[in-house]
Amino acid sequence: KPILDGIGATEMLHIFISNRFDDMTPASTGKPVGGYEARVVDDEMREVPRGATGRLAVRGPTGCRYMADDRQKEYVRDGWNLTGDTFTQDEDGFFHFAARSDDMIVSAGYNIAGPEVEAALLAHPDVAECAVIGAEDAERGQIVEAHVVLVQGVAPDALTTKRLQDHVKAMIAPYKYPRSVKFIAALPKTQTGKIQRFRLRTEKID
Repeated sequence: KPILDGIGATEMLHIFISNRFDDMTPASTGKPVGGYEARVVDDEMREVPRGATGRLAVRGPTGCRYMADDRQKEYVRDGWNLTGDTFTQDEDGFFHFAARSDDMIVSAGYNIAGPEVEAALLAHPDVAECAVIGAEDAERGQIVEAHVVLVQGVAPDALTTKRLQDHVKAMIAPYKYPRSVKFIAALPKTQTGKIQRFRLRTEKID
């Protein structure tokens, strides 16, 4: 049988969007399961047009309530649970994951999903590992900054930087390329191997 993609959250205690065997589309997370509603909204909780990126909002028979806790303001708004994910919804009603909202980069008005840039970089034979973050920039607000662990023997120089930038431009929309590329020996990770992108934002890592 095929493997069906879906999404749930600890705070919701349940999966709330999923593909079905008789109703699926490739590369999508699916549609809301019975009893749940989902929509893609902007920062003011207004539903965005189909195809536009925004915050995933969900409501249904399960949910989360933080009692006397500031997280209530961030996670639950107007009865909707904000999952912390950035999604789009297509014309057929299928939801598509873009990135965790913390991993979205807004550069010169463009929304850029860090994981998409990472996937492009990882497709290059010189790249062993990488992580992409948004770095503050006076002109653009943020720029795409890639932290790259190179394959052994590859020189961490300007030629490699340009080679990787050109590769990303050729694979995805050119405006998404990393304007800053930093070569590091290893990515900061948790004990379970999850990349700690917040440390790349706040610490100097060589």
